[in-house]
Amino acid sequence: MPTLLIEHRISDFTTWSRAFDRFAQRRRDAGVLHERVMQPIDDPHYVLVDLEFGSNEEAQDFQRFLETEVWSNARNSPALVGSPQARIVDAASLKG
Repeated sequence: MPTLLIEHRISDFTTWSRAFDRFAQRRRDAGVLHERVMQPIDDPHYVLVDLEFGSNEEAQDFQRFLETEVWSNARNSPALVGSPQARIVDAASLKG
């Protein structure tokens, strides 16, 4: 299942979380099937987000949306520090 992996620095988790929540419907509309937000145990100013999609195209479209509409607009990403790293991955098939 394609997963959009996102990680970036933030200035404040509460502010970031409120902004993330504002886009909940947009994520559902874009085809997000499952989402997970994580933080390193030793860094409260960093987040990692996994967004699972049903297709590569949905993941790519949503990544473009984030790059052009969210991360490039300070109002839409008020706690973002620097540029996020994002990539689309899929489960690897291990054959032994």
